[in-house]
Amino acid sequence: MRRGEVWWVQFDERRPVVLLSEEDSSRFRAMQVVAPADTDISGLGIEVAVGVQAGLPFDGVLRFAFPWPGFTPCTWLTTLSQEDLIERAGAVSAATLSEIDDALRASEQRAQWTPAAAARFSEIKNSLRRRTQTGAEGTDTHAGENRSNPPGRRSEAL
Repeated sequence: MRRGEVWWVQFDERRPVVLLSEEDSSRFRAMQVVAPADTDISGLGIEVAVGVQAGLPFDGVLRFAFPWPGFTPCTWLTTLSQEDLIERAGAVSAATLSEIDDALRASEQRAQWTPAAAARFSEIKNSLRRRTQTGAEGTDTHAGENRSNPPGRRSEAL
């Protein structure tokens, strides 16, 4: 297993992850691939595209949320063991891996909470709440995933 590889793992269902640890680790730091947000998350986070070119049957993203005072973002960063890895799907390019590293560094920087950012965050929360209440089809199928950790998995704070 190498950093940048895409693997299938079993959480509540079979899901893809990108390995972010070095190859000699007994435990792997990985990030789950999710559906792209259907709302603009600029200012609140970054999405790095991962998909068909990396060996997956669909296009998805790695989503990195910026830390905000009083807000605990949902994170798809997790720690896995070698036994958790089911099947190799492919690998991200060196350019994508560099983009992931940049997004990880950016997500670790404390952002300044401005009235505009607070308003944008409220707008996104309200949009998600409306979709949940209406049970709309075609929305982000991963919107509620990993809100609590899958059994036996440890999420890491971004």
